[in-house]
Amino acid sequence: MTISDRARAIAEKVEAFVREQVIPYESDPRRDHHGAPTDELVMEMREKARAAGVLTPHILEGGSHLNQRETAIVLIASGLSPLGPLACNTMAPDEGNMYLLGKVGSTGLKQRFLEPLVAGRTRSAFFMTEPAEDGGAGSDPSMMQTTCRMDGNHWVVNGRKCFITGAEGAGVGIVMAKAEEGACLFLVDLPDPAIRIEHVPNTIDSSMPGGHATVIIDNLRVPADQMLGEAGEGFKYAQIRLSPARLSHCMRWLGACIRANEIATDYANRRHAFGKPLVDHEGVGFMLAENLIDIKQAELMIDWCAGVLDTGSLGTAESSMAKVAVSEALMRIADRCVQVMGGTGVTDKTIVEQVFREVRAFRIYDGPTEVHKWSLAKKIKRDWKSAHG
Repeated sequence: MTISDRARAIAEKVEAFVREQVIPYESDPRRDHHGAPTDELVMEMREKARAAGVLTPHILEGGSHLNQRETAIVLIASGLSPLGPLACNTMAPDEGNMYLLGKVGSTGLKQRFLEPLVAGRTRSAFFMTEPAEDGGAGSDPSMMQTTCRMDGNHWVVNGRKCFITGAEGAGVGIVMAKAEEGACLFLVDLPDPAIRIEHVPNTIDSSMPGGHATVIIDNLRVPADQMLGEAGEGFKYAQIRLSPARLSHCMRWLGACIRANEIATDYANRRHAFGKPLVDHEGVGFMLAENLIDIKQAELMIDWCAGVLDTGSLGTAESSMAKVAVSEALMRIADRCVQVMGGTGVTDKTIVEQVFREVRAFRIYDGPTEVHKWSLAKKIKRDWKSAHG
């Protein structure tokens, strides 16, 4: 299936907007305590995106979505600046949360929780990961410690969560907890006095408003009709979100690495040492050549996995392969860009050092490389057993 002219036109508009209107904001001082852009800055950029017709560009009028292959070219374009996904409303976790609500939410839940997200009026958070010191869920969601129980026509939720991206300042929350029936997902309005932010740690990355909070959930009461889907099916619904969310991370950070490589290439052509431009030194030229190879391989891996998802498949194994291949390739690209630029590469004079930090964190987001390889190894064993009776 080819990518439509409509999608290509959207991607071109997004790229022009990010390059012309968002990149100048990269030096804007409105940042929080760990370097992330403030909501004031985000909303100012979103007003410009709305005026340019590129706000939430992957969701079309009427609520239909671009397919995954088309979404890829749009999200890659939005990622050309670390601020681009925030400005265009294509960032994590909101993009994945919007996808899940669009797939599973009832009409009432979509009107109440999805529409404000699509309109870019608020942010959201997905409450799943739990502290290691509590023995809680991380890469293994079956370790879920947060509980929920029925009390009249409400569910009561108790637990502790950590690394909850964007929790501080979010207006919509999706909370995962376990009941006797199994895992459950709930939609909640934020802030809520029963969800208290314990602290927001300083982290290696700094592109996410609200940071990655640790929160306490203390007798949170959620009306029964705010459960997403059915009790006990939370893991199944989360899986609907998981593969596309892994892939959209790849899309956005590929855009950032394309930009970082542009900056490093420009530097290597302008900077002279030992009588010639850096690019003419084989060691530097080869690093930039290897970047082009990794960029193209990442593009193709994303396109392949997106095509699998567009068939209706959950794409669990395919998204694991894509996440490993792309995140590792992007780490190599970002590292080479820093190396090519030498001392300048480790300063905040350009976004190259930020992209390096963000991509290092991305190798852990949505499952570390090692977890995906372990999952794939289990599939290899299952497939072998199936083939050999």
